[in-house]
Amino acid sequence: MTGCSRLTFVKPKMDRKDGEQIAQDYHVADSPEVQKRMKTQQRLGLAAQRLRAGDYAMAEREAKEVLKVDPGSVDALTILGIASDQQDDVAKAGEYYKRAADLAPAKGSVLNNYGAWLCQNRDPAESLAWFDRALKDPGYASPASALANAGDCAQQAGQYPRSERDLRQALALEPTNAVALEALARNAYREQQYMDARAFVERRLDAAPANASVLKLAAGIEQQLGDTRAAQRYQQTLRAEFPNDASDISRGNARQ
Repeated sequence: MTGCSRLTFVKPKMDRKDGEQIAQDYHVADSPEVQKRMKTQQRLGLAAQRLRAGDYAMAEREAKEVLKVDPGSVDALTILGIASDQQDDVAKAGEYYKRAADLAPAKGSVLNNYGAWLCQNRDPAESLAWFDRALKDPGYASPASALANAGDCAQQAGQYPRSERDLRQALALEPTNAVALEALARNAYREQQYMDARAFVERRLDAAPANASVLKLAAGIEQQLGDTRAAQRYQQTLRAEFPNDASDISRGNARQ
């Protein structure tokens, strides 16, 4: 029973025809354990809300308060990991993601988070085992995310057959998955299949806002196809929107 409720029982006096009805109040309070759990959920909700709003300091504060009460809160650790990531505290983010994965060793979303951190910051090849574990979770709601990450990281590890397989499976589940589309464009670029690479890049740009890496790749593809005007348009967009990432654009930043 959540919250405080008031139950009113009405009992008529039977010895009077117009008997006055007397109401008794019974107050039922939640147990301390229930109250603690409710407060924890409220703090988690606030932490998630502040995270979405970009208020990472407040998200961290609320999540840490949750950990004081519930040191095993996987949700709080995940929020702390994301907040640390967004604030470029890479090492701390990895610690939080790993703790969450240790506490929830069969939860797909948590395993995917740690795998993504490993791929970006330590060892793409090592990350693949974590994505495999994530995909074994029958209740995982976003298998396309783990497949796309696995395909992208397999590409970075030089495991190209696995990369192509996982990326294709990701697109079969989620045709607009931006990670999978960009990685497939890179695979096609590496294999000098520039028309296919262009098609994947165009789908990627339709699926999500452009980032610096996909604009560099798109410029490189168009140069290979001989469309210098299209390449220049991508380069101009890159310089305008990502001036700090506009170096070495002639190569398309294609990972080999």
